[in-house]
Amino acid sequence: MSPLLEVRGLVAGYAGTAVVHGLDLDVHPGEIVALLGPNGAGKTTTLLAVSGLIRPMAGVVSLGGRSVGGTRPHRLARMGLAHVPEDRSLFPSMTVAEHLKLATVRNGPDDADVYRWFPALARLTHRRIGLLSGGEQQMVAVARALMRRPQVLMIDELSLGLAPLVVESLLETIRQIAEESRCGVLLVEQHVQMALSVADRAVVLSRGTVAAAGTAEEIASETEVLRSSYLG
Repeated sequence: MSPLLEVRGLVAGYAGTAVVHGLDLDVHPGEIVALLGPNGAGKTTTLLAVSGLIRPMAGVVSLGGRSVGGTRPHRLARMGLAHVPEDRSLFPSMTVAEHLKLATVRNGPDDADVYRWFPALARLTHRRIGLLSGGEQQMVAVARALMRRPQVLMIDELSLGLAPLVVESLLETIRQIAEESRCGVLLVEQHVQMALSVADRAVVLSRGTVAAAGTAEEIASETEVLRSSYLG
C-alpha cells in the first residue's frame, strides 16, 4: 500500500539554521504515526515544513504520491492535508457551528459525522469558543480539520494543557477516526505512553535526527532510547 504522506531527507529550520536533519517518515491510510521527542527536537518544525508554513531547506515531501515541495499551504489543504497547530488557531468570539461551517467544503462530510466522533460538541453548537474548556476547544480544532475530509491529518500536541483523562479520550477518538475515515494521522505528542497506546508506528526525534523508528510496540520496548532522547 502506497503512503499518503512520504517524507525523504527532510532538512528544515529557521533563518538558515537547520533544526531537522535528514528526516524520513511515511504515513499510510488508516495509520497513526506518533512523532515523539523532547521540546526542541524538531517535531513542530517537521509539521510546519510538511504543511508549507516554512520552506524546507532540502528533501522531498510527497502527498498522495505527488511531490509538493514549495506548494503553498492553502493549496496543500485543498489537496487533502490538514494541520491542527499547537495553538489550535481558533476564533474566541465565533461559535462551534461557525467554525465547522467555515471549514465546510463541497462534497465534504456532514456535521453529523463530526458530532458522532465528538458528541460533546453537539450540545455546544452555539457556544462561543472562548467559553469552552481546553478539551472542548481541542475537539473543535480537530473537528474543523475533519470537515475538509483530509487524506492526512497532522496534530501538534493534542494534550497541551489538558488533563490525562481528557487526553486519553481524545486519543481513542483519533484512533476511531483513522480507522473509519482511512485518513493517515501524524501525531506529535508529549505523553509518550498514551501516544504509543493508539499509534501503529512511531518515530523518535532527538536534536533533529531520528533516534529510533518502528512499530509502537518496538518503540515502547526501547526504554533506553526513549530515556536518552528525552533526558539526554
